[in-house]
Amino acid sequence: MKQYILTCVLFGGALLATTSCVSKAKFVELQNENTELKTAIGDANARYATLAKDAEDTRVQLAQSRSAASSLQQRLDDEQRRNAELRNDYSRLQKSLDKSIAQNSQGNINISKLVDEINASNRFIKQLVEAKSKSDSLNQVLTNNLTRSLTRDELQEVDVQVLKGVVYISLADNMLYKSGSYEINERGQQTLSKIAKIIKDYKDYDVLVEGNTDPVPISRTNIRNNWDLSCLRAASVVIALQEKYGVDPSRLTAGGRGEYNPIATNDTELGRQRNRRTQIIVTPKLDQFMELIDQAPESE
Repeated sequence: MKQYILTCVLFGGALLATTSCVSKAKFVELQNENTELKTAIGDANARYATLAKDAEDTRVQLAQSRSAASSLQQRLDDEQRRNAELRNDYSRLQKSLDKSIAQNSQGNINISKLVDEINASNRFIKQLVEAKSKSDSLNQVLTNNLTRSLTRDELQEVDVQVLKGVVYISLADNMLYKSGSYEINERGQQTLSKIAKIIKDYKDYDVLVEGNTDPVPISRTNIRNNWDLSCLRAASVVIALQEKYGVDPSRLTAGGRGEYNPIATNDTELGRQRNRRTQIIVTPKLDQFMELIDQAPESE
């Protein structure tokens, strides 16, 4: 384009240099051509400027497009990376969900098993409660029968109590035995006959006879100490219940506790008198409760 413009300028100069050699008509014609040429050159320069501006605008737009493309590529890369992270998160969550479902299924099995065990345990507890209620009722009837069979004077020296499902009949030593002896006196025989009659009516109960003394040492040639005295007194009662009143001996047990099971202080005569006692302890047969225990639901 620049070469074309330069050629036109040189040509115009040449025309000016030769005007002196041409006619006026020719000169006017050349002027007109020169004017047209200048106009054409102006138009060409204008088009060139427009083309240059368009080219610059195009370069700017290209740069902007490249920048936008780079930004879009960056966003695309970011989105692809985020998509990959979301896929990984989804995979982890799916595995966690699968594990939770599996554990929940196992948990449901364990809960069902636990419910079965609780129901079995509740049934067993109900059996025990019913057995205990039956035992408590029988003990109360036995206690009532005992107290009704004894006279008012006997009730002053015989204490009948029910403690933790067991009937305790406590007899003072001066009511049962001769002083300092293990032989049962006549008054004690009468009281034992009434107690034996009630005991015989309750064949499912065991009977423990327990002798107790105070700590005062005993001095008898045939009795070494209070251990001997408590055991001999208990044995005398057991023998009387068996031989005189017909109580089944397989239900009877004799034991002595000496001075080591006091119920009152030994510092006073009244306290020592309370401690010198023989207890007849009536309990339901243990094998019945052991059978219930054997029926308890097994647990893993």
